[in-house]
This record gives sequence, C-alpha cells and structure tokens, in this order.
Amino acid sequence: MSDSTKNQLKKSLGLSFNIAVLIGGTIGVGILRTPGTIAEMLNNYWLIIASWLFGGFYVLLGANSYAELATMLPKAGGSYNYIKRAFGEYAGFLSGWFDYITNVIPPAFYCIVISEYLIILFPALASYSTVIAISLLTAFVLIHLSGVKNGSVIQQITSLLKVICFVALVVACFMYSGVEVPAIQTDNSFFQIGLLFGFFKSLQLIIGTYNGWNSVCFFAEENDDPSKNIPKSLYSGVLLVMSIYVLVNAAFFHVLPVETLAKSNLAAADVAKILFGENGAVIVTVISIFSLISILNAFMMIPPRILYGLSRDGFFIEKGTQINKGGTPIVALLVSSFVSLFLICIGSFEVLFSFAAFISIIVWGLAYFSLLKLRTSEPNLPRPYRSYWYPWSTIIAIIASIALLAGFIYSDPKSFIIIVGITAVSYPLFLVLRKKNKK
Repeated sequence: MSDSTKNQLKKSLGLSFNIAVLIGGTIGVGILRTPGTIAEMLNNYWLIIASWLFGGFYVLLGANSYAELATMLPKAGGSYNYIKRAFGEYAGFLSGWFDYITNVIPPAFYCIVISEYLIILFPALASYSTVIAISLLTAFVLIHLSGVKNGSVIQQITSLLKVICFVALVVACFMYSGVEVPAIQTDNSFFQIGLLFGFFKSLQLIIGTYNGWNSVCFFAEENDDPSKNIPKSLYSGVLLVMSIYVLVNAAFFHVLPVETLAKSNLAAADVAKILFGENGAVIVTVISIFSLISILNAFMMIPPRILYGLSRDGFFIEKGTQINKGGTPIVALLVSSFVSLFLICIGSFEVLFSFAAFISIIVWGLAYFSLLKLRTSEPNLPRPYRSYWYPWSTIIAIIASIALLAGFIYSDPKSFIIIVGITAVSYPLFLVLRKKNKK
C-alpha cells in the first residue's frame, strides 16, 4: 500500500465547499416528487410535516455524532474509517463497500433523469436520451479530471442557484391566495396497520431525500481546517436542508389540499401549473435540472473518495490511490465512472436505488456505535470536536436507526433480502483480499 506524498490528497477545500457539497449532495428532485406520494400514504397535513421534521431531527442527531468522528479521523471515504477503527477490518470492508454501492448508483440515475428533463424542454432530442446521459457523464468526468478546484467551484455555483430556485418557489406558493387552506382533519387511526405501514414507507422516502447530509465527511482529508469547518458545515447545512424541505411541503399544501396532492406523481409540477399556468411545468423542469446538475457534481466526487480510502487500506487495487496534479483520485474516478456508464447502458438500477436509504441507515447506525466504542477503547485519541449531550444524543441516534431499520424490514423485505445476500458474499471476498495483501 502506497503512502508516498505523490498519492496524498491536497488540502484545498474550505467551509463554503463543505456547505455547498452538503446542500448539493442532498437536495435533488426527491423533494419535488415525494410530497405527493407521502400525502397519499399519510393523508394528514400535520402527520406529513411531522414526518419531515422527524427525518430532519434524526439527521441532525447524526450530524452531531459525525462532527466528532470526522474531526477525530479526518480521512477520505467517511464512515467506513470510523467503523474499521472501532470494529476491525471486516466491518470496515463491508461498510466501505456498502457505502460505495449506495453512492456509485446516483450518478447514472441523475445523468438519465437530466436527459429526460432536457427532452421535456427540447422534444426534438427524444431519441437521444442515452447519448445525452453518456455525454453528461463524460463532461463531468473531464471537469473532475482537470482538478478538485474546478469541481469545487461548480459545486458552489450550482448549490447557490439551487437554493435561490427553491426559495423563489416557496415564496411564490405563499404569495398565492387562490385556494383556501383546507381544514385539517384529525385522524385517530394512527396505529392502524395501514397507516403504520405508510408512516415507515414515508420515512424511507424521506430518509432517501435527506441522503447525502454527511457528504462533507468524505472530503475531510482535503479540508484546509477540518476541526472547525466540518462541525460548522454539518450543522448549518442540515438545518438549511431541513428548513427548505419543511417549507416546500407547507408551501405546496398552501396551494393544493392534501387530498389533491395525494394523486400527484410530480407534486411540484401540479403546484407550478396553478401558480404559473401552462409555463409551470417548464419552470419546475428548469428547477429540477439545476437541482440535478448540483447533485450530480457532488456524486461524481463522493464515490472516488470512498474507493481511494478502500484502496489505501488494501480493500481495492493499489492503483486506486493514484492522484493526478489537480488533486483528483484519477483511477478511482475512472473506475466509478465506468460503473456509472454501465448502469446508464443497462438502465435498470431502480431496484438498486430503492435500498440506498436502507443501506445508509445500516452504515450510519454502525458509525454511531463506533463513536461509543472509540470513546471507551481509545479515550486519548485527539478529539478537536466533542458531540453535544454525549452519550445520550448518540444513543438516541442508535435507537432511532434500529427503529427505522425494523420499519424498513417490515415495509421493504425485498431490499433486506438483497442486503443479507451481499453480506453473505462479502466475507469470502474479504478473506481473499486479506490473503492477497499479506503476500
């Protein structure tokens, strides 16, 4: 395993990049699509808002624990570094590859969805969907091959444009007064099996929409002052995302009643049609493209950092640690891009995408456990930041993760079976790699 300075990541990223990558890596088209699906499952205004707040508070508790972990072990690859340090090599190997799978699927998905939205704007391009998706992927690979700085600048610009678009949409909704806000019907049937199932399915969608909140941790090694920047960006970024999500939901329900939105596949488009007439669909399409370009840029940067970290620890090829002049882990970027290219060509990764939230909960839960373990097993490790209200905040995050995992197993048993299958295959693979490394 090479540790030469040639293969060291450059410390060239700061606080503004951290906040931009958190917002860019979290807010996608999920928030424009999911309110309708969730309204159908829960059909109660306050329960819907409460679910988004619950998801936000769960992520905020996570940010509190991750702020300590990422400043204590500021290494490329994020979560798996903490899990490996606390629970050993196999736990690190499994969580690292779980995290990689979760983060390598989105770029292909986003390239395809952007191409679909461009076709809505320019119908003449209808037969070139795959070509547009591959061209987008190629363009972003070239941008990131040119260096970390360019990727960072694009992230900051696109994230700012995204926030402006969402704020404008929220303001437009609240300025609209054409529809009376319907009376909230109280629903006492919360513990009915149907509503309980809907609540957990909704939370799975909501956690999926919050996915990416810990993006900054993948870049800890490249940060010019991780001790200060990581906690600041985690808290401010998560609070900003949470505020946007709750406001978007409240704004949509201000324009359309819950019952109407419940039948909507793309809630934002239906709301925008009422606000802006037939041009509404175009406005939402443009907001969606901005959202997706920002999130695509973030996810072009995340999987290579995980693969770089895995390579450095002998869990992937040694060449995976190669860094170019611009500070990009070049082999890790190319390998991840080939995976994305393959997924674009087969185009059937929705099944994989559905258990991203599932895998994320497992990885986050293990990371919270690793914080408890490292506090007792390595009390003298330098900790530039200590999480608030420890250990209770971490214990609550663990309990919430276990409850969410149980709920996800109940509402999505197919994904759970796939995860069990991946875990079963992973141990023999780990043994082969360990044997090879020893040689």
